[in-house]
Amino acid sequence: MIISNAFEIPLPPDQAWPLLMDVPRIAPCLPGAELLEALPDNAYKGKVSVRLGPVSLAFMGTAKFEEIDNVAHKARLKAQGADQKGRGNANAKVTFTLEPVAAGTRVNVETDLTLTGAVAQYGRGAGMMQDVAQQLIGQFAHALQEMLAAQQAVPVQALEADAPSASPAVAPTYAAKPIGGFGLIFRVLFNSVLRLFKRN
Repeated sequence: MIISNAFEIPLPPDQAWPLLMDVPRIAPCLPGAELLEALPDNAYKGKVSVRLGPVSLAFMGTAKFEEIDNVAHKARLKAQGADQKGRGNANAKVTFTLEPVAAGTRVNVETDLTLTGAVAQYGRGAGMMQDVAQQLIGQFAHALQEMLAAQQAVPVQALEADAPSASPAVAPTYAAKPIGGFGLIFRVLFNSVLRLFKRN
């Protein structure tokens, strides 16, 4: 199943690229993601928790950069995980490319996703999976922009503090949040209904 998404970052590509490659820094911005360990050779161990109504899934697995082109601003990531309750596996090959836009940088994401076992029933509809992915990418982009705004505000706050003994300002951290909930399901179903009316 091929899923295509895109989002924008208010930074030029030369600044956006090292940020996106800094996995420990941006991982908390991805809903439901928890980085557990940095492994050798650009690999990472982590956990992704998903809640869709009464269904709760938690995938433990690894992700590894198979290709990083710092000049062309392109990377390919391979990820694999297994549901902790033994209901199936998820495997994905994700390609990232950057392009300059008026607002900064557009990040294009193409994911080749394969679900096996019982969890595959949640991915039978390609359109629904596309909607879920789009919602998650949107949440990630929003959290990333908030993180950048908070970090840019830190130097200003430090300059405004006249007292030499004042403790340095610290940018807030972002804790990973579970994916989904009924709000996400509603948006996915709403988009599915819109597609049905368009076909008719």
